[in-house]
Amino acid sequence: MNFEATEDRRMLADTLGRFVKAQYGFAARDRIAKSALGHSPELWRRFGELGAIGALFAEADGGFGGSGFDIAVVFEQLGRGLVVEPFLGSAVLAGGAIAAAGNAAQRDALAGIIAGTRIAAFAHGEPDAHYELARVSTRARRQGRDWVLAGAKAVVHHAEAADLFVVSARTAGAIDDAAGISLFLVPATAAGLSLRGYPTIDGARAAELTLSGVGVGAEALLGTEGTGHATLEKVVGAGLLALCAESLGAMEAAKEATLEHLRTRRQFGVPIGSFQALQHRMADLLIEIEQARSAVINAAAAFDAERTLRERALSAAKATIGRVGTQVAEESIQLHGGIGMTWELPLAHYAKRLVMIDHQLGDEDHHLARYIALGRGRA
Repeated sequence: MNFEATEDRRMLADTLGRFVKAQYGFAARDRIAKSALGHSPELWRRFGELGAIGALFAEADGGFGGSGFDIAVVFEQLGRGLVVEPFLGSAVLAGGAIAAAGNAAQRDALAGIIAGTRIAAFAHGEPDAHYELARVSTRARRQGRDWVLAGAKAVVHHAEAADLFVVSARTAGAIDDAAGISLFLVPATAAGLSLRGYPTIDGARAAELTLSGVGVGAEALLGTEGTGHATLEKVVGAGLLALCAESLGAMEAAKEATLEHLRTRRQFGVPIGSFQALQHRMADLLIEIEQARSAVINAAAAFDAERTLRERALSAAKATIGRVGTQVAEESIQLHGGIGMTWELPLAHYAKRLVMIDHQLGDEDHHLARYIALGRGRA
């Protein structure tokens, strides 16, 4: 198998990398992360003009990519720059759900998402879900031809900036049943929808959503009633790959910063990188990062494979990324010494993002258990 990127993907990576380096330096990123919105509407539109959002969608959806390797290329560059724009929630998760299950009228929203002029948020996780995809307690009941939604959603990224939500709700079955989950498009202006926003530790913004008798029309149902689990699994799989590639980019940036520190920081009249003990620790770290890269490549290659192979590759990559990302964060900070913990140094922010990626869409323990269960045919 040839793992070399195509010329188009190399050009995309190079263009996006140069744009992030020039327009999304750490000072700019820090300012954006501390803003009330938690992202930059202007830069989000420019990412759309650059084609970075469109690369995450297939041609049939108005994009020009959408494969596993397209997702990996984009998110690795985003990870290098610690980009906080709503690529994951709006494009991959919410946009992916609309592309996968939406009818022609619903799919009209994709043009704005791809252009960077519209933000959709993915409201699926719940306070007691514990990463289980099928655990949905939010309910949707019919009221004539319409629907009424009631429940709560947790850690909905970029919810305050969104004008549209993709909300999962149970229309039948028990709380843990895969069958009976439906998806709905809910406008941010819907009566009964409230949110409490807050900053996250890694520089993004999220919110807790409360749906108190939110009424939506029949046209809000995304796909077929009760079959939303398959769509959720598909888009969350894309999200897992995106997070793994983002983590890989952040690891590379942390590695480069640490190598530079070892070359320039002097102790006893010599660079500290000349000390054998530190060389051994850095060599171990480089090996672990390459193993993480192999896991991401394997997941991207299996992205369009049959379900069990695809899901095992994704869970294997996420478990690997969780372990290696935490190790890179810890080792990079320790090799920097006390300065590694300072807020002013970008490394501290890379470390926080690496640790938090482990907890998004399922942590290392969750995906290791899922990998085993899939191998036994129990997931």
